[in-house]
Amino acid sequence: MTILVTGATGTVGRRVVEQLLERGEHVRALTRDPARAEFPAGVDVVRGDLTDPASLAPALDGVTGLHLITFGGEFFAPLETADEILALAKEAGVRRVTVLHGGGATPMETAVRASGFAWAVVMPVEFMANALEWAPGIKSEGVVREPFVGRLSAMVHEADIGAVAAVALTEDGHGGQEYLVTGPQALTLGEKTAAIAAARGADVELVELTEEQALEEWRANGMPEDVIAFMIDVYRDTPPEGRTVVDTVEKVTGRPARTFAQWAEEHAEHFRPGA
Repeated sequence: MTILVTGATGTVGRRVVEQLLERGEHVRALTRDPARAEFPAGVDVVRGDLTDPASLAPALDGVTGLHLITFGGEFFAPLETADEILALAKEAGVRRVTVLHGGGATPMETAVRASGFAWAVVMPVEFMANALEWAPGIKSEGVVREPFVGRLSAMVHEADIGAVAAVALTEDGHGGQEYLVTGPQALTLGEKTAAIAAARGADVELVELTEEQALEEWRANGMPEDVIAFMIDVYRDTPPEGRTVVDTVEKVTGRPARTFAQWAEEHAEHFRPGA
């Protein structure tokens, strides 16, 4: 059994590859640039581009499971090639498909849901890896500057997202499922920075920005206006699904979800000076 992972060099894609390897599966990783992919030995790295469906045909040879993403190109533009990709997958004999939810309705997810595959939609909330955005400020000053510091997030470890996808790609019984994936705790920014401080062995100061200060900083960093509007909306009033813990990880994988403290320990070097 060969499983093809698209978006394989992304934050989640790498973890899908990792979790499939841990399960003893033969993994094929799709990337635009195999020379820079840096996957473990045993991963079959192949060239392909989801915006060019014809490039996927060789990669799908012998594939029974397929992990898909919903975007391609710059600024997370939605893929418009879903029908062609799924037709190639069907012709190749793919049986199971997972798709990483892109935060809203997309052509790829819509097409997967309407397909004849045993599909599962993996719907993670905020990634724990988003905390890496704080690394430069923590390393240089020991400071995190953010608005709405009391907001709650049930953020999820990327390995748990990968683990849920890996189970759905390799076991029966997951067809037609929507899996909302969270971590085991809903944390404030203060609790997150405290976990990072403990992991790196040095204090981290949390400075609350006003909404106006945050807007000024994000614009100065070149953040697109639509992204800024989304962030303000979500930070000001986080949707219930983003701050409510669910036990999907344990139900699907048979083990508890990883904590943010675990994630911080794993990534402590990113937050230490000189790293």
